[in-house]
Amino acid sequence: MEVEKMDENEWKYHGEGNQSLVVSHCQRCVVLRFLKFPPNQNKTSEEILHHLQNIVDFGKHVMKQFFGENYVHHGEIIQLPLDFVRQLCLKIQPERPESRCDKDMDTLSGYAMCLPNLTRLQTYRFVEPRPILCIEIKPKCGFIPFSSHVSQEIKHKVCRYCMHQHLKVANGKWKRPSKYCPVDLFSGNKQRMHFALKSLLQEAQNNLKIFKNGELIYGCKDDQECSSDWNELARHLKPFFFPSNGLVSGPHCTRTIVKELIHVITLTLLSSTDACRAGDMKTVPVSQGRSYCEASAFNKELVRNGKHKLESSGLPRGCLLYKTLQAQMLDMLDIEGLYPLYNRVEQYLEEFPEERSTLQIDGPYNEAFYEKLLDLSTEDDGTIAFALTKVQQYRIAMTAKDCSIMIALSPCLQDECSEQRPAVIASKTRFTFSVSVLDLDLKPYESIPHQYKLDGKIVNYYLKNIQAKDDPVMSGLFKENEDCTLVLHKV
Repeated sequence: MEVEKMDENEWKYHGEGNQSLVVSHCQRCVVLRFLKFPPNQNKTSEEILHHLQNIVDFGKHVMKQFFGENYVHHGEIIQLPLDFVRQLCLKIQPERPESRCDKDMDTLSGYAMCLPNLTRLQTYRFVEPRPILCIEIKPKCGFIPFSSHVSQEIKHKVCRYCMHQHLKVANGKWKRPSKYCPVDLFSGNKQRMHFALKSLLQEAQNNLKIFKNGELIYGCKDDQECSSDWNELARHLKPFFFPSNGLVSGPHCTRTIVKELIHVITLTLLSSTDACRAGDMKTVPVSQGRSYCEASAFNKELVRNGKHKLESSGLPRGCLLYKTLQAQMLDMLDIEGLYPLYNRVEQYLEEFPEERSTLQIDGPYNEAFYEKLLDLSTEDDGTIAFALTKVQQYRIAMTAKDCSIMIALSPCLQDECSEQRPAVIASKTRFTFSVSVLDLDLKPYESIPHQYKLDGKIVNYYLKNIQAKDDPVMSGLFKENEDCTLVLHKV
């Protein structure tokens, strides 16, 4: 692709994260990703190239081993004319959210990553005339901690996401907690998965976005207020799911279309489109931990109805959710068990700072780095090697806990769908689809102390402000005490 021959007006602002900014091309299924930095932080072209190369190598040599060839798109580094980059920066600057403008796009090195546009089907190079629907889901951590290092019993019962929701609301990040629980989504039980996806649609926050032909039609932009207008969403979706029937408007039509959407998303999440063995690395079985979250709204509804067993059907080994969960479960010790090992590595680096590169903390992320991740032992032998392996595994797990899954769907005719193009079937439509994973940059080594402190804040806030009033056992005890009060009268 000869980017230098393309007018910058053919590119548009696509979104950004903490460290990078992305633009997409209007006619080709590609995006450009540029690094960004605080205004006073200057990076040389060599440093930026090294940073980008680490991102590419990590995706190519590490995350592809966990997720599979078809799911991970690591991209390639390209060098662009500086005048093109500057003009592009000027064009997209007015479209950037104010909350993101504390950092500037790199316009000095000319280096960028060229990646496929995952809001499009990944079987075509150019944009097709047919409509494309894309659902982006950030599923978060799908298991309950099982580590013996956990100091608060609540962490063995309630998932991190459900606890964190209450702290985020208290801090003003969101106006209300979501009913979404990732443990339900990762359960493999279709009823629980449907409930989880419906909860995401009701309170998307930054965990769900829907695109039509590459344009965002549903979901939050950064921390802005979300408005869950299902009627407007149904208007966009109706041509996909009911192209020629009589359902035009009204709540029945809206509910039916949303139900169809949830059904199709579930089918794609449980499907396998990668025949390679990635994701089969033996990790700790989910069965060692609790298979449900006590704070899940689905679980609470069962309890209210007198049912106490929450079924978990299990995920097919080839599907992306299974592979994501396998990578997440490299966090075998929990942050409480990991933090002392991090301190051991830190003390070693203070004594031998020259060893940092040998330990591959900042890369290179190659086959040798991946091989060291395969040691799943949890018996601490007191060595720096054991501590470092657990630290690196934790970083991989944190990356998998914060990744996004992109599901691209396009209606197809019966004779258009073949074995080479996977398809799912809704009531009135057959969709060809592609499933991909993104946001796979390795989490920084330096972020571990922050994660340790944040974990304590989340748990302490939940215990102090939420559990006491939500715990049915505790509230039952209070009622029992109230009902059994003896009033003694003087005789």
